[in-house]
Amino acid sequence: LAGDHGVKVAYEALAWGKYVSDYEHAHKLVEAVDHPNLGTCLDSFHILSRNWDTAPIEAFNSEKIFFVQVADAPKLSMDVLSWSRHFRVFPGEGQFELAKFMGHVVRAGYTGPVSLEIFNDVFRQSDVERTAVDAMRSLIWLEEQSAKWLDANSPALAEAGTVGTQAGGPTAPGRRRYPMELATLPQVAEPAGYNFAEVRAADTKGLETVLGQLGFEFNGRHRTKDVQLWTMGHARVIINEAAPADADNTAEDTSPAIAALGFDVDSPVIASARAQQLKAPAVPRKSQANEEVFQGFAAPDSTEIFLCQGTSDGTAAWTSEFGEGLERPGAGAPAVIDHVNLAQPWQHFDEAVLFYTSALALEPQPFAEVPSPTGLVRSQVMATGDRAVRLVLNLAPLNQQRKTYQEHIAFAVDDLVATARDCKARGLEFLEIPANYYEDLDARFGLAPDFLATLQELNLLYDRDADGEFLHFYTATVGSVFFEMVERRGAYDGYGAPNAPVRHAVQYDHLQHR
Repeated sequence: LAGDHGVKVAYEALAWGKYVSDYEHAHKLVEAVDHPNLGTCLDSFHILSRNWDTAPIEAFNSEKIFFVQVADAPKLSMDVLSWSRHFRVFPGEGQFELAKFMGHVVRAGYTGPVSLEIFNDVFRQSDVERTAVDAMRSLIWLEEQSAKWLDANSPALAEAGTVGTQAGGPTAPGRRRYPMELATLPQVAEPAGYNFAEVRAADTKGLETVLGQLGFEFNGRHRTKDVQLWTMGHARVIINEAAPADADNTAEDTSPAIAALGFDVDSPVIASARAQQLKAPAVPRKSQANEEVFQGFAAPDSTEIFLCQGTSDGTAAWTSEFGEGLERPGAGAPAVIDHVNLAQPWQHFDEAVLFYTSALALEPQPFAEVPSPTGLVRSQVMATGDRAVRLVLNLAPLNQQRKTYQEHIAFAVDDLVATARDCKARGLEFLEIPANYYEDLDARFGLAPDFLATLQELNLLYDRDADGEFLHFYTATVGSVFFEMVERRGAYDGYGAPNAPVRHAVQYDHLQHR
């Protein structure tokens, strides 16, 4: 029937199939029928959800591969049908090895369409145009990752040609040519660190007070913009007094909130070009003569991301545009931005993971779920390999709007106990930790009595694992922002996750009674 009407039928093995659930089995049936209008459909979800090896795809006759569908997904322990219907996401937003899958498909000689087949509850409720942009970004990312996989896993020498082409010109010679040509993006290294964090606030008094009590130095106002610069060591916080373009003058829109992050990169121009090709919306800022021009774009949650020229000594040239033109270290201990925690709207969480992976070369770490009084908080860490940049994305509970969900900036110091004593002497209001926390801490770790007493006196929290120790404290919240000071001992790489429920509970109690 298909042959009579010039139609091709692609036979697909479903992961939950009763008689045929294996793509190799399905392909053998196609070959056995041996009809020109019958071929194979390869769906990454049905293959990778069952942990099937994808290398055998290379042995398939490419003319019998009629269609390829791709979908990513988090690795979950549940029935495959429900997994497929509710948790498929775009490439780069899950945990499947899609570049490897596509690499084998390309090696087989396939040149047909590559289609996204995604099912999840978020798409059914989201803006279709925004979803389309996210989809295109995922395909651009997958194309590049597949080219890289082929480059790393293919014979070095081949007939004249390349695996693919890079935007602006061909890739290096000596790579194997395949019928499907793959493009790559302008290549960038991962960020070298945070350049600054920006908090927007119409009423800056509370913010200024907390920063001063933490030990930050006021470095003056910008010569042409309504912004202030506060520094402590290499940690820089900008206070932006300008209201956001969509502000409605409510308390939520005028109270302090994290508005922008700056990252040190080797080449802001190249990094910006990559972001633009990934469909990141540009957010240029006005600048006058002799002012540094920031390359910026908007993240899925509307946080503005700026790409700054990194320096070997950690300084920033743009600080000369403030006050007397001299960057002062501040009265507190030398500090750097350790990590930033951003709340993500539920409908853009997966999009944000792909965005930071593809545009900033941050690697997603295994996610965690932390209990809170309003429900489980999903926490996804994005980081560079050397951990110079750590960005924590939290999925705000559905009953909380992002504007009211608290976010924070964490600063790392070498001696947190001394820093806490100095902050206390300056009048800092710490987040007060209940006494039973320290009783539990003693039961878990058996800490020395004097050390435990010091932790309780200063409202410090503590965690320990096989790699090291972690001390930290939190400030009271100003608007939707609070600050954290941390000390990492040894090779501790976490964020004090066992302490997060305590922090959430105390902050929730404060929110209910303010």
